[in-house]
Amino acid sequence: MSRIGKQPVTIPAGVTVTVAGENVTVKGPKGELSRTFQKGITVAVNGSEVVVTRADDSRPQKSFHGLTRTLIKNMIEGVTTGYTRELVIEGTGFKAAVQGNKAILTLGFASPKEYLIPAGCTVTVTADVNVKIEGIDKQVVGEAAARIRSYYPAEPYKGKGIRYKDEKIRRKEGKTVA
Repeated sequence: MSRIGKQPVTIPAGVTVTVAGENVTVKGPKGELSRTFQKGITVAVNGSEVVVTRADDSRPQKSFHGLTRTLIKNMIEGVTTGYTRELVIEGTGFKAAVQGNKAILTLGFASPKEYLIPAGCTVTVTADVNVKIEGIDKQVVGEAAARIRSYYPAEPYKGKGIRYKDEKIRRKEGKTVA
């Protein structure tokens, strides 16, 4: 059996998990998440635990077993505590701002980059260079952070660009003139 898939997921107080066929819905204090899972993977709620089992030992079933358990765990964690990704913008004149449901990024290009903030995600900017992305769906938060970072990833010579707050940029030495 999958080492991760066979572990039950505990349901904290204030969270309800409902299973209808392949659909799993998780409701908590921060919101509600729903997801449809692979056929052959059975999700059952036993008291205050969620148990994931698979129909057979075929290769696809084995791979989806652990994935399903992890996705359910992430859904439960999302509706209780939520997810956060923080970005830092470095560079002279580089800054960010939020206008309505768009993030406006001034990154030294001829025109500012605009990023449409997805539903279920909130973006806040402090000091014009610290971008904080919050939400209950781990996938949406991570993808939003990755898309914003992709406009100008931090480069290794001067360190200019957008990086994750905990990311270390390995600096390189520039050209030397003899």
